[in-house]
Amino acid sequence: MVGAEALHAHLESGTGTVARCWSVTRRDGVRFGFTDHDCDLAFDGIVFRAETGMTAKALQQATGLSVDNSEAMGALSDAAIREDDIAAGRFDGADVVAWLVNWQNVGARKILFRGTIGEIRRGAGAFNAELRGLTEKLNRPVGRVFQKPCSAVLGDRNCGFDLETSGFRHEAELVSQVDGRVFDPGPLEGFGAGWFERGRIEVMSGNAAGLSAAIKHDRAGPTGARVIEVWEPLRLVPLPGDIVRLTAGCDKRFTTCREKFDNVLQFQGFPDIPEEDWLATHPTEAKRKDGGSRR
Repeated sequence: MVGAEALHAHLESGTGTVARCWSVTRRDGVRFGFTDHDCDLAFDGIVFRAETGMTAKALQQATGLSVDNSEAMGALSDAAIREDDIAAGRFDGADVVAWLVNWQNVGARKILFRGTIGEIRRGAGAFNAELRGLTEKLNRPVGRVFQKPCSAVLGDRNCGFDLETSGFRHEAELVSQVDGRVFDPGPLEGFGAGWFERGRIEVMSGNAAGLSAAIKHDRAGPTGARVIEVWEPLRLVPLPGDIVRLTAGCDKRFTTCREKFDNVLQFQGFPDIPEEDWLATHPTEAKRKDGGSRR
C-alpha cells in the first residue's frame, strides 16, 4: 500500500513514526522543502530539510466554502529562507503543500493542506507566514465589466498582443537610480517620451533580478537621458550596471489600441457605451422620436 491508505494502516497499528513536511514553490519556480523531523526526508523529487527549524501551528479546516488557514514559522537563514527574499516579495503568493508522512516509509503519506502564502511577518531572525487554503480564491470577484476602457492586461490571453513584437520591449543597462523609485536606463533611441508610461520595468540581473514594478512616468531627462518613475519602489534596489527590461504601456483607450498596438479587434472595452449622465437624462417633448439625436 502507498499514499493515504498506507498511512492510515500505519496509524491504526498504534505506531507513531510520523512527521510533517512542507513544500514551498515560489512564483519564479524555486522550490523548498521543510520538515519537523530530525532527519532530512525526500519524495516527489524534493528534499525536505530538517535543519531549517520550520514548524507550523494547528491547521484550521472547515466544511463548505470556508477558507482553511494555518501559520508556518521558521528561522531565517542563507540556506533556507533569507530575509532579503522575503523583503523582495519573492515568497508572496507561493504555493504550499503540507503532508503527514511516515518517516520510516515516506510512501505512506497524506496531504493535509494545499494553498498559498499570505502575509509574512519577520523579525528577530525568524519569520511567520500566514497560510491560506485554496478556497481563498473564491473570494476574488469574477465576471465581465462593461466599461469604456479595455479590461484586458496588455499581453494576456484576452488582449492577445505579442509583447515580443519589435519596438515594444527594450533591455538596457541601468545608469542610475534614486531610492528604487526613479531610474535612468540611458538614452532610449527610437522610443518617444511616454512610450513606456503605464508599462513595466523588470530587473533582469543582479541582486534584484526577478522584481518588477508598474511605470508611473516616462519622460525625457537632461542631456538626452530618460527618467523612468514607478508607482511603488522596488523592494530590493538594483545597482548601476544591472540589466533592466522596459515594456511599453497601454492606457486602455480604444484610440491607443488602434494606433499604438494595431490590436483593435481584440479591444476588450466598450467605447460607445452610454455614460451615466445619458442614462439619467429626463424625457423630452421633441417631436422627433426615431432614436436619433436629441438635439
